[in-house]
Amino acid sequence: MTKHVNLRLPDDVHAMAVAAAAADDRSLNSWLIAVVRRAAEPGDTPDRPGVDPSLV
Repeated sequence: MTKHVNLRLPDDVHAMAVAAAAADDRSLNSWLIAVVRRAAEPGDTPDRPGVDPSLV
């Protein structure tokens, strides 16, 4: 099952995401799923590597 999410990105962030997805040979949707999946995994957070998220 999949869920639909509307995401509003500033033009500059959208352009960076499109470029990053192309560099990774992925669609923007596939690239965003991978980024969200990594960010949502337990353990290190993207903004605070090495910090236990349960302590934040």
